Amino acid sequence: MLELEDAVQQILAAMPKPCAEKVTLADAHDRVLSETIQSTCNLPFFDNSAMDGYAVLADDVALATSQNPVRLGLRGRVAAGEMFSGCIGHGEGVRLFTGSPIPAGADAVVMQEDTRQPENGEDAILICDMARRGENIRHRGDDIATGQTIADAGAVLSPGIISLLAATGVGTVRVNRQPVVALIATGSELREPGQTIAPGQIYESNRAALTPLIRSAGTQINIFPIVPDTLADTVTAFDRAFDSCDLVVTCGGASVGDMDFVKAAFEKLGGRLEFWKVAMRPGKPFVFGRLGQKFLFGLPGNPVSAFVTFLLLVRPALRRWQGACEISLPWQTAQLGEPLINRGDRRHFMRVKLDEAGKVFSAGQQASHALASLADAQGIVDVPAGMTLAADETVKVYRWT
Repeated sequence: MLELEDAVQQILAAMPKPCAEKVTLADAHDRVLSETIQSTCNLPFFDNSAMDGYAVLADDVALATSQNPVRLGLRGRVAAGEMFSGCIGHGEGVRLFTGSPIPAGADAVVMQEDTRQPENGEDAILICDMARRGENIRHRGDDIATGQTIADAGAVLSPGIISLLAATGVGTVRVNRQPVVALIATGSELREPGQTIAPGQIYESNRAALTPLIRSAGTQINIFPIVPDTLADTVTAFDRAFDSCDLVVTCGGASVGDMDFVKAAFEKLGGRLEFWKVAMRPGKPFVFGRLGQKFLFGLPGNPVSAFVTFLLLVRPALRRWQGACEISLPWQTAQLGEPLINRGDRRHFMRVKLDEAGKVFSAGQQASHALASLADAQGIVDVPAGMTLAADETVKVYRWT
């Protein structure tokens, strides 16, 4: 039986070199950059106003108060997208709006709320509060400068990065190709949710749980019908899946029972099994194999086992396949609100939840079939074999949301 870290490293080492393609920003979310991108412009492009107000010289309004406002003659107005021709001098102001370019000569903006109109209707403005040099001005290059790195190769394109790319004029990006993942559930007892079931049958839930996890790893997914527990049916399903997809993820049929056909069907197609046991709970019967440049990930059938092994063994592979630099689950440190006890001989990834104070508690029953505790869980904690993690001990909570 492999240790989890050894299994992960073996899987990651087998992943192929990423292949780049170009996409528009509209299709770039959650894709992995294949090259480092540097800004070709400054943001902001020019000095501009942070709010509606008036461009002034700070020295002119240094003594302005609501009781003793400073009167400035108005030289004009500049809307966003326009430019002011000329240069303002002492005793003058220019009406601005958020985003308006700062007129030459001005060194501060007084916000509109600190001004009032003269009662006689003259073409002027009364400044009712002082302004320091640079106040309410967004300076050229303050946000990002020409030549500054926006995102490195291997970065996952978040909405924030995409927004920055768009703001610097980038319309397309080179990203690594997404793998197409086949998702297959095996089991003659399984029925689709919504169907009528007979005694001894159950509803299939693994694909429903794994689909959003696979998509959130930045991949495409092809969901296959339930496969009955026969060698012929499993071989047929594998043949179709490997023909159209880069990686195949199965749920069930990965152990050594008489009705477990995943390994046999894979080998019948010419696949090579790399390993099929990992020293962890839940999820010991996990299969990893390769068929040419394509890969099989055989998850256990118990729903929590399938969920956890996907997160710890498959998700990193999907991210590495795309060339991502960060492939691990996000995590946070937190204190235990109660002990977590592992009396077994394998490390146990226990489902946990956090209270409003950030304390960590068991999410409930820890059996690999128990879905209620998975529904309540916000993360998992790695509890070593034969160990008790005491209350108030600081732990890492691995998250999937």
